[in-house]
Amino acid sequence: METVDKHRVKAFLMALQDTICQKLTTLDGEAEFQQDEWQREQGGGGRSRVLKSGRVFEQAGVNFSHVFGTKMPASATAHRPELAGRRFEAMGVSLVVHPNNPYVPTSHANVRFFIAEKEGEAPIWWFGGGFDLTPFYPFEEDCQHWHQVAKQICQPFGDEVYNQHKAWCDKYFFLPHRNETRGVGGLFFDDLNEWGFERSFEYIQAVGKGYLTAYSPIVEARAETPFGEHERQFQLYRRGRYVEFNLVYDRGTLFGLQSGGRTESILMSMPPLVRWEYSYEPKAGSPEAKLYSDYLKPRDW
Repeated sequence: METVDKHRVKAFLMALQDTICQKLTTLDGEAEFQQDEWQREQGGGGRSRVLKSGRVFEQAGVNFSHVFGTKMPASATAHRPELAGRRFEAMGVSLVVHPNNPYVPTSHANVRFFIAEKEGEAPIWWFGGGFDLTPFYPFEEDCQHWHQVAKQICQPFGDEVYNQHKAWCDKYFFLPHRNETRGVGGLFFDDLNEWGFERSFEYIQAVGKGYLTAYSPIVEARAETPFGEHERQFQLYRRGRYVEFNLVYDRGTLFGLQSGGRTESILMSMPPLVRWEYSYEPKAGSPEAKLYSDYLKPRDW
């Protein structure tokens, strides 16, 4: 039987958090991450790192958590009823970056590992994760670069992996009540164990490391683009979609809240400023209208 080494996974995740925070700090060039270490009453804890009011990033949160216990959250047993009665461990790195400049997209990434164990039985485990991009004023070449990196990450694991995990991302980050995608997608996968532990672990390492390869050049290319109050107000309006998705549909938010995670860490994905506007309609032919018509639906990049 193949060994499932959760200690190696944890060591990778903690190192990944360090690497991503270091790079985002360099990209910002001004602000630094503040760290909060927290403990969960039912077992486990984590370290939350948030950068606020930077030169490039209005807020960036990069969280590591490792929680465990004997009672599964209702959202997990509803998804996987065979987990009932098992002790569980869940660990991962989750991040959301909200830039100042409306021409720099918001980005999200997550890699995670789950294992449920019971005496005398084989463990049930899987990996999940991915990354996705949410532009406000998209550039075609940025979206193509983002997806090209995603495709390169997937290629060593099979010709079909990119198409499958891209389609899964488009489907997952879809807001049915708005009939639009949250952004231009990327990769999303869950319940990954059919490749075996070692190969699955290799994949989440590639995805976790690949996030910076995908995002950093976009930040560097767009961070100094001039913008005005009109663009800023549209950015704040579109951030509302981010809030709607995370509070209504996101499984990670639900799992975190139901499992007794640290609320401040779970909700660090929320943008620091956001607005809603009743019956907003972009002006025909405007850059804002182009976002809706050309980008907020699944595309072959």
